Amino acid sequence: MRSFGRWIGNGGPAHSGLLVCAASAIWLGAASAAHSGPCTVQIAQLERQISLRASNPATGPTATQSVGAQLHHQPTPGTVEHAETVANADADAALQHARDADAAGNANGCNAALKEARRLYGIY
Repeated sequence: MRSFGRWIGNGGPAHSGLLVCAASAIWLGAASAAHSGPCTVQIAQLERQISLRASNPATGPTATQSVGAQLHHQPTPGTVEHAETVANADADAALQHARDADAAGNANGCNAALKEARRLYGIY
């Protein structure tokens, strides 16, 4: 009867199993890279930049100045909160459009959506 240590050291079943697992992991990694969209890397980069900026309360999505802001009226806490909600929703939607276009293989749509998301998040 052979010992377990001999089987591992001599390329027995345990060694073969490790090789199969390693080869499978490499194959699956290559397959997932092959299925990535035309701007998957850029989306991941923008998401990292967004998460880094999220720790700073002075940063975040922006929106265009409203007419009310141009009339020299002080904003109320409610209007500020509403503007932040709209800006966040618009920026999140642009990022989701980029993900959807990327998944569909639409490079032009993805790049346009990323450009809009960067503008809304203030990341250039």
